[in-house]
Amino acid sequence: MSAPAKPSFEADDARTRVDALGRIGHENHLANSERFTSNIRTVAPGVWCVTGNGLSNQTFIDAPDGIIAVDTGESIEEMTAALRYLRTVTSRPIAAVVYTHFHYVGGTQAVLTELGRDLPIYAHARVDINRRRTGGEISPTYGRGLVEQFGISLPPDGPDGLINIGLGLTYRNAEHSPHSPGYVPPTHTFAESCELNIAGLKMFVHPAPSDADDSATFWFPDLNTAIHNLVWPVLFNVFAIRGEEYRDPRTLIAGLDHLISLNADHLVPTHGAPMSGAADIRRRATKYRDSIQFMWDQTVRLTNRGYSGEEIAAAIRLPDCYADDFITTELYGVVEHHVRQIRCGLFGFFDGDEAKLFPLDRRDHSNRMIDAMGGRDRVRDMVRASRDRDTRWSLELASMLVHSDEAADSDRALLAEVLRTIAHRTSAANIRNWCLTRARHYDGTSDMARHNQHRLNTRALESDTPEAAVHVLRVLLDPELLGDTDLHIGWRFTEGAVTGLHLRHGVACCTDGQAADSTITCTRGTWAAILGNRTSLAAEIRSGSLTISHRVDEVVRSLAAFDVDGLRQ
Repeated sequence: MSAPAKPSFEADDARTRVDALGRIGHENHLANSERFTSNIRTVAPGVWCVTGNGLSNQTFIDAPDGIIAVDTGESIEEMTAALRYLRTVTSRPIAAVVYTHFHYVGGTQAVLTELGRDLPIYAHARVDINRRRTGGEISPTYGRGLVEQFGISLPPDGPDGLINIGLGLTYRNAEHSPHSPGYVPPTHTFAESCELNIAGLKMFVHPAPSDADDSATFWFPDLNTAIHNLVWPVLFNVFAIRGEEYRDPRTLIAGLDHLISLNADHLVPTHGAPMSGAADIRRRATKYRDSIQFMWDQTVRLTNRGYSGEEIAAAIRLPDCYADDFITTELYGVVEHHVRQIRCGLFGFFDGDEAKLFPLDRRDHSNRMIDAMGGRDRVRDMVRASRDRDTRWSLELASMLVHSDEAADSDRALLAEVLRTIAHRTSAANIRNWCLTRARHYDGTSDMARHNQHRLNTRALESDTPEAAVHVLRVLLDPELLGDTDLHIGWRFTEGAVTGLHLRHGVACCTDGQAADSTITCTRGTWAAILGNRTSLAAEIRSGSLTISHRVDEVVRSLAAFDVDGLRQ
């Protein structure tokens, strides 16, 4: 195995710095901020890219029939700012919008407002599906993960101040507040490679999953330019610490091979600065591609040799040849997490370590370990003694104290100290932001408990399908409160939709609502307001805005088994 190029965090504070705003971080993490200046770059004649405006870029292509806008950021305000940049270089109207993937499509309404009419929008067929997915059943974990990974709750300055988030300065640019949603669904979709004529310009589409399964590469042969979501300004994030679906490196490598084969003069990314020059693009993109294959190949090699997840994480580091370019550097995530994700993505959570076959409950395990080490005071002393010289061990010990019986505020403060030590020594934005966010939770600076609840968004429920606004309850059911109930409830919305849930055997099974034992009738807005805790089931029944056809008391009692305050009041 090659010698390690760099660990996930330094063993000491030798490379820790304090900037002019009092923010403490690794020198490489601080230096990365300089790459995210806000401006519009002329990539080639008729090709402009706005960088540093938000977490993603907005790209504009001058086509015969008007401007093609690629990606619209995270809000109306962000895209409005991008359009201001565009108007410094051209006054031609936008003729079409194209989405590279579902992450950065939230500002399209700004384009329609400027134009004064609708226009064609092109995207992968899964973009709209993925937008709904992240706001429904998994929204609490998805939202909590965003707060932690992107340091959304961190202050702007001081020791815990947000420095950057690896792919950009911030998740949402503060200058764009209040970040109004402006997503507009695509009017034209694709699922396979195809050739399109957009605004009079030929564009080849090649689906290329990366951090999203709806990502695509767009090739403009007449401009010798490719727009993509493959080569990032950091080592690719196989594992997202916020939690995401498995990103298979084999699929990513295939997309990169296709991108490299285009021999483009210009690569315009979703994140980071564009690249120009065919030879330089081939050299850098090839090394980027090879860094991903290295992690995959070595993970498989050691897995086949019987290594556990922890052993793989300890053994694999990128060779030194990757350290000379920031696009293959740990400025976002870290290799030891990526390789563990690859192993888990291939074979699941059990890695052959006997101790993980039937592990003790976390609290029980912590209690026993603390007792075996000589008691809480002894473990606290060990945490303090090892924090600077053996930080991984200190982190494990401090975590035991917090996740055991009799955990005190001082134990949580101790764990916070260890997490801050790691945050100050890592070049990876995800790790720094996650560790600081958790540290502030444990020491009481910023309580994250509210992010552990499923807070359904009224506006999102109203805009989603009627079925989704009911079927989301499946993952909110407390089976102990439901008991042995067997009840089929239908929903008939006055706008015309009918759907249902059959409560039985501790689950809520989705139905079409036909032949239900009892039917709830109301508007979609009323139901969304109840789930969003803006009103209650009881209040809407009293007002007559919601009616229940049969077995009223049983329906009300059964709905109280769901983790929604509006159904329990």
